[in-house]
Amino acid sequence: AGSMKRLKLFIPLAIFIALAALLLKGLDLDPTAMPSALIDNPVPEFSLSALRDPERVLNRDELLGEVALLNVWGTWCPSCKVEHPFLIKLAERENLPIIGVNYKDERAAALKWLARLGDPYVFNIFDPDGKLGIDLGVFSAPETYVLDHRGVIRYKRVGVVNERVWKESLEPLIRELRRQAGDA
Repeated sequence: AGSMKRLKLFIPLAIFIALAALLLKGLDLDPTAMPSALIDNPVPEFSLSALRDPERVLNRDELLGEVALLNVWGTWCPSCKVEHPFLIKLAERENLPIIGVNYKDERAAALKWLARLGDPYVFNIFDPDGKLGIDLGVFSAPETYVLDHRGVIRYKRVGVVNERVWKESLEPLIRELRRQAGDA
């Protein structure tokens, strides 16, 4: 009977060890490495108004012509606020078009945010209902897509883009895509 009592003491420990092992395994997974079914496919068709000009209707054709970033953001998103100063620096430094998708937001709030924090975007697609976001498979904001000159998605980043992400992932890919576009 004594050994049964001791065994019962070890059961919670064994469960704890098993759970700890599972949680540690989860830490190794990169939550920003979200495979997207849209990689190597064109940005889905859309017809939405420009954030700054509700009369201007934007569509997929606006995304053609040069390698660009498509950045999904919202004023409700704390990580977007963290990312924003880097996007401004990137827009000034890299001569790279950054196109915004203002996602599930209010136009007035978004315009106020850009006026206060600066505007790194060539233009913003206003997506108040998240239609384009759903078609893109947006998981959460911020998300950033690298588009080639034909409007094809070549990379998807879930989470904040910062200097490290730029140097390690985005910059080498953009350089290669620009080289390919020059060869085309």
